[in-house]
Amino acid sequence: MQILKNFAVVAALSVPVMGEAGEIAVQGRGVVEQAPDMAVITLGARYQAFTAREAMDEVNKRTQAALAIMERLGVEPRDMQTGSLYLNPVWEHGNNRIDVARIKGYEAGNQMTVRIRDLEILGKALDEMVSDGVNAFNGLSFGLQDPSEAMNEARRKAVEDAVAKATLYAEAAGVELGDIKSINEGGISMPQPRFMARTEMAMDSGVPIASGELSTQAIVSIVFEIAED
Repeated sequence: MQILKNFAVVAALSVPVMGEAGEIAVQGRGVVEQAPDMAVITLGARYQAFTAREAMDEVNKRTQAALAIMERLGVEPRDMQTGSLYLNPVWEHGNNRIDVARIKGYEAGNQMTVRIRDLEILGKALDEMVSDGVNAFNGLSFGLQDPSEAMNEARRKAVEDAVAKATLYAEAAGVELGDIKSINEGGISMPQPRFMARTEMAMDSGVPIASGELSTQAIVSIVFEIAED
């Protein structure tokens, strides 16, 4: 047994954790999975017309309609933000090199990002905005309004996992686990989308949406002393 005490028992998930003589160094992993409570959508309107004024007026009309829908459904102004606004000429090129390109019209566009804190209205909101002229959809993501609880729970699970591993190695090596010498967080991932076979669908008179689950992960490295007899 004395020989075993002169060496560290090292365990790791992916990144090696080095321990000194008389120590047991392990790495623990904790994962928390839960349903999201927030969605972020990026959408807007674009329109092409003969004049710049006509193109911009139509985009403004559609954007105002989308904002009105969001407000009516309870989305707060702080959760709506314009991401880009543009007005560009549309060029027409001739069939050969000597033809001079000319402007045949203008295209205007307005893209905004909206944070939806009530997922029950998500499908309905998308459906109504498309019906009222939104014709550019650039993304949908899910998240947690406050990820701190999930992150802390993942940390707790990571520590529990590390302690369980250290206990197992100590028992297998025939030594007694001592006090914790150090704890280091190896990293924590923010909630990431995870496919869930059975999902809740936002089917309330709108676009069907599958929100799935989010996965939060924490990694911790703990070094234990080997207790003296």
